[in-house]
Amino acid sequence: MPTGRRRLLLFLTLSLSALLVSSHYFPSTPSAAQSDWKSARATYYAAADPIDAVGGACGYGDLEKNGYGKATAALSTVLFEKGQICGACFEIRCVEDLRWCIPGTSIIVTATNFCAPNYGFEADGGGRCNPPNSHFVLPIEAFEKIAIWKASNMPVQYRRIRCRKEGGVRFTVGGAGIFLSVLISNVAGAGDVAAVKIKGSQTGWLPMGRNWGQNWHINADLKNQPLSFEITSSDGVTLTSYNVAPKNWEFGQTFEGKQFES
Repeated sequence: MPTGRRRLLLFLTLSLSALLVSSHYFPSTPSAAQSDWKSARATYYAAADPIDAVGGACGYGDLEKNGYGKATAALSTVLFEKGQICGACFEIRCVEDLRWCIPGTSIIVTATNFCAPNYGFEADGGGRCNPPNSHFVLPIEAFEKIAIWKASNMPVQYRRIRCRKEGGVRFTVGGAGIFLSVLISNVAGAGDVAAVKIKGSQTGWLPMGRNWGQNWHINADLKNQPLSFEITSSDGVTLTSYNVAPKNWEFGQTFEGKQFES
C-alpha cells in the first residue's frame, strides 16, 4: 500500500477511536441535583414547647389546621430574608455524624417561622440562630426522621426545592373598614410570594404591600365587589385568579384560587 494511503488510513482510524471514546466519556462533576446542597445545622422543639405550631413570623396561624402539619421549620436570620422566604420548601438531610444520623433519609419542610438571634451568646456558642449561622429549628417529629433525638444540634445539608401542595392558593381576608389584609398560604412551585396585586370589579389592579411574613395589605374600599388576585412568586412566575372572593365576602373568610405548577 502506498505511503500516502497508509497515512490517511491511520489518521481516519485514530480520529474514529477518539470520537468513540469521547462520546462515552462523562465528566466526574456533580449533577445539578447534588451541587446545590449547602451546609447548616438543625435543632428541634418538643411537643411540650410548640413554638412553631400556632402563630409564627409568617402568619400562617395554626399549622395543623392550615395543612402544614409537622413538616415545618423556623429559619435563622440569614435564611429568613425578613419574611420573604415564608412558604418556601427545603429538603434537609443529616450528615457527618454516623452515631446519630439515620442513613439514606431526608425530609421536606416549609418555612413557617423565624428563629430569632440571641446576641447574649456567640454565634458558635449558644446563639445558634445568630448571623452568620444557617440554622433550622424543626418539630421533633420531623427531626427524628433524619436523626436520633439525642443528637440535639446536628450538622445537616439543605437545598431549596419546589413545593407541592394540595388544592389551590388560599387567600384569607382580614382587616376592618378600608384596611384590607390578606394572608396568602398553600402556595406550590417556588412557595414564597414576592408581589401581590388585588382587583375589585370597580377598580384596576392595585399593588399590595407586605405587612409581615405572607400577610399583604392595602387601604382601599373593596367591599361589595368580587376580588381577584395576581401573585408573583420569587422565581418570577405570575398567577392570576379572577373573582376568587364573591361580591358578599366578609372579613375572616378564606377563599381558594388557582395554583402554581409544582
